[in-house]
Amino acid sequence: MNDQHRLADVTVGSTNCGPLRSDPASRLPLSQPLVLGLVWIALVALAVAGRAWQPAAHVTPLAAVSLAAGAFFPGTLLAVSVPVMSLAIGNLFLPPYGSLLEAVVIYAAFAWPVLLGRAGLLGSIGRETRWLALIGGGLASSLVFYFATNITFWLTTDMYPRSAAGLLACLTAALPFHRWMPVGDLAWTLGIFGVFQAATTASDAFAARRLAPRRSS
Repeated sequence: MNDQHRLADVTVGSTNCGPLRSDPASRLPLSQPLVLGLVWIALVALAVAGRAWQPAAHVTPLAAVSLAAGAFFPGTLLAVSVPVMSLAIGNLFLPPYGSLLEAVVIYAAFAWPVLLGRAGLLGSIGRETRWLALIGGGLASSLVFYFATNITFWLTTDMYPRSAAGLLACLTAALPFHRWMPVGDLAWTLGIFGVFQAATTASDAFAARRLAPRRSS
């Protein structure tokens, strides 16, 4: 069964009138490019390291990093580059994909959560995060990966018959490999967004102290 699912081995702010859009970059100081660069590097490094070290099958930060990138970065291409680069680096140390379609599906399965953050569905990262939506985003990421990769496996191999029964058998066989992925996606997602929340709170407190009038002695 380990050879069966090479696919799964990869794992698995706005105005008052507009929708809430997460754009912390618009509130950053003149060092904005440096901050964006540091956050980009940190997210990619976390995704690569977390993918290499998995406490259980498919418990990685890839989906959580994609959600965070979509909610933090001001541009879609910049945000999408985070999961894409994370996968590309990690794949240097893994066997090649079985087909081009397999590779495209896996990259897409980990890149699409960026759109949830870019659309503002998760709220403003670090400030007005919509935690219930975030939980839904983490679970949706896991489910999309499970169905997309295993349906692709069913279509591109001869291990299961091309029938409803064959597809059901394929999905059923993949369940033991997938069971910890939703837990991992939720844990990583809440953890990463929690760190952003704590960092933002600390930054606001520091800025408030600097702007507060000093008492004369």
